[in-house]
Formats: sequence, C-alpha cells, structure tokens
Amino acid sequence: MRAAPDVTTTSATEVRPDGTRRAVTRAWVPEAPVALEFNGLSYAVMMASPQDLEDFAIGFALSEGLATQATDISDLAIAEVELGWIVRAQLAGLGIDKLEDRVRRRVAESSCGLCGIENLAEVSRPLPPVPPHDPIDPAAIFAALAALREQQPLGAATGAAHAAAHCRPDGSITALREDVGRHNALDKLIGAKARTGQALAPGFVLSTARCSYEIVEKAVRAGATTLVCISLPTSLAVERAKGAGLSLWALAREDSVLQVC
Repeated sequence: MRAAPDVTTTSATEVRPDGTRRAVTRAWVPEAPVALEFNGLSYAVMMASPQDLEDFAIGFALSEGLATQATDISDLAIAEVELGWIVRAQLAGLGIDKLEDRVRRRVAESSCGLCGIENLAEVSRPLPPVPPHDPIDPAAIFAALAALREQQPLGAATGAAHAAAHCRPDGSITALREDVGRHNALDKLIGAKARTGQALAPGFVLSTARCSYEIVEKAVRAGATTLVCISLPTSLAVERAKGAGLSLWALAREDSVLQVC
C-alpha cells in the first residue's frame, strides 16, 4: 500500500436509531482549491485532494488535449498558498493554441450565448477510435477488485476517496491514485502512467467512480482500451463507449460484473 497522506481528524457524535450517542474521532478526506496555470495563463481551479499534484497536472493536460505526451509539459512547480495550491507548468507543442483559445472562450462565456453552442459541439465530437484489443477475462476484474481496497490508503483512512487504477490483463494493479474527485483520481492515474512512459493498454482501467461520459472520454483519450467501473454508466457514457470501441464493464462487485459493450 502507498503511504497514507496527512488527514485531518476531529471529534464527532455518532447517533444510533435507539437514540444512544457516543463520541467518535473521524478522519476527513483532504479537499482544497488547486489552481492549474499553463504558460502563465490561469486555466482552471479544481477542488482536489492535494497529493500527487504533478501527476494531476500532467494527466489533466493530457485529458484536456493541451498536451499529447508527458514531455510536452515541463517546469512543473507546486506551491501551497494561503487559500489552496497553485500548480504551474509550461506547455509545448500544438496544445498551446488550444490553451489560448480556451482561455479566450472562457472569458467570453459570461457575455454571449455562442459559447454554449460551442461546448455542446465539443461534447458531441467523435472520440478517437480505440484500437482492436483482446477481451478481458472477468476473473481478472474480480482479482483486481479483491486487491483494490488494500491499495487505497486515503480511502482506508477516510472512507470518502475515489480511486482509479491500472490493471494488467491478469488483474494485478500496476498503479493507483486517489482523490476526493472522481475525475481527478483518473487524471492523476493518467499522469502517473504518462510520466513513466507506460501505456494504459493492454490491461484495463478500474475506477470507483460513477461511470459518466467524462470518465469514458478521459479513458479513451488516454489510450485505454477497457474501462471497468463499480457503478452503472449513464446513457451517454454507453453511447460514447460504443462509438469509440471501448470495452466497458460496470457494476463491478466481488460476485458479479456487467459487460456493457
């Protein structure tokens, strides 16, 4: 298991149905504003758990299309400030144009009605096709689920953190990242694998998140061929997965898993 991050603990009162009360001490999952700045431009402020922030910045840039590989991102600097955290980095390559365009559009969003149309078009844009791949043996999914809990120190400490893991075809876990945000956990995993030059395929991504279309989009754009989630997908997530050729498994439990597409 990875080392548990620092967590805040405070006292609380547990109340039972019969009215009895007892004092307990609970640990809270860390959450703080994390500002992401690229090339001196403020791009986004995310509510995240302030750990593995280098992985987060790299994975975020890759999943946003601001970078195509980890080497497009340099001069990463992380600073804790009074109100949260700031992560600064330099981008190279074609992502610079997208960065500047996105910043311009974000500034305009409060003053016109056209940006909503642009954002709707972005959501509907076809995903890159997933390459042909071998199907995952369900036994590998069950093996990964059995090993998942012991790989989650933040989840074990707080019971309130999402996790995203990359698993080999046999279900063994190669990397796992945690965060209060489900998207952030996946971005951190994407960044961690990219920094070491390791692909998300073969094998599969296992996410504790609700399987929304954003999780599918991030997985596909990061090069995953198979995604496994512990909850059911949304209708748009299924549509996007099928359109891209992503193998999608959902409602993963110790005793069953649903093959969606």
